[in-house]
Amino acid sequence: MQKKPYVLLDRDGVLNADSPDYVYTPENLKILPGVPEALKELHNAGFGIAVITNQSGIAQGLYTREDMRACHRKIQSACDRLIEAFYYAPGHPSVSESLSRKPGSLLFEKAMAKFGPDPAACWMVGDKDRDLIPARKMGMKTIQVIYKNSQHADYFAEDLPAAVSVILNNMA
Repeated sequence: MQKKPYVLLDRDGVLNADSPDYVYTPENLKILPGVPEALKELHNAGFGIAVITNQSGIAQGLYTREDMRACHRKIQSACDRLIEAFYYAPGHPSVSESLSRKPGSLLFEKAMAKFGPDPAACWMVGDKDRDLIPARKMGMKTIQVIYKNSQHADYFAEDLPAAVSVILNNMA
């Protein structure tokens, strides 16, 4: 039996508004327009959904894992609990080295091992090169939102709803 394909998503800048001062409280986390509806479209089309995010503020002592989890609960609540897993890298190069931090591929490998899909049937949506590099190495299709300047993106989109349109229009 073939496993369902997955769409892996970066968090800040894809699901919620990003901030140079980090997003680590539910009060400061703003879900971007159209995100809940876009995730529902993916789910209804048969995709699994997981998040892979760097959360370096944990290593820097700016916030705790529980602060991050509170943000993830808010995202889940706003999005009908359609996200099957959150993978996060708490490290920061100024504090500790980590193989899980993007552009490393460890968290991608963990997601693929857990869910077992064919990476060629999967997608990664991120706003920065570091989100796309590990996905490309693993053979996933990639979409960059917002910045549109990546050499590692197969496609570009304005936001997650536009990225979902690209995915649905390119289903195998």
